[in-house]
Amino acid sequence: MATERKAAAKPAPQTARKLRVYFAAPLFTLLERRANRSLARAIQREMPELEIVLPQDFKHDGKFNDERAFGVIFKDCVEGIDGADALLAWLDGPDADSGTAFEVGYAFAKGKPVVGVRTDFRQNQEKGLNIMLSRACVGFVYRPSFDEDVDGLARDIARALKRVVRVQESGIRERP
Repeated sequence: MATERKAAAKPAPQTARKLRVYFAAPLFTLLERRANRSLARAIQREMPELEIVLPQDFKHDGKFNDERAFGVIFKDCVEGIDGADALLAWLDGPDADSGTAFEVGYAFAKGKPVVGVRTDFRQNQEKGLNIMLSRACVGFVYRPSFDEDVDGLARDIARALKRVVRVQESGIRERP
């Protein structure tokens, strides 16, 4: 009687988990929403290993911005930050968007690295921002909007995110 040999089961190939980045930004106008999506796509071309969470895509019962779902939207945003490895914050304007400012503060308080982005050439206290925002960012990209180069901005952001990830993986906690 021949002995059957069972082939040893091969372990399933391990796929690296994508780095998850929560993209905090104003999301109320057509221009803001399109700019957010365009920049997210450009960043993902630079860093295919990245998953970008766009809160503007959060929808409840088939609707965006339904006042009956505001509590759920708030909860989804907080959970989105909790589940992220880092937060990317678009901090343009004479004063950064209030929701984005909250998300930066929340991520900072939770120990999540924040990369700030500013294309607005108007100046404020530090890096064009209130120091409570600029000092919460471990990485910062300042690229004035004059060249209108989304791909160049995405490359700069990808470099900043890669640096933040290396620091995070090394266990060193940097603060500006």
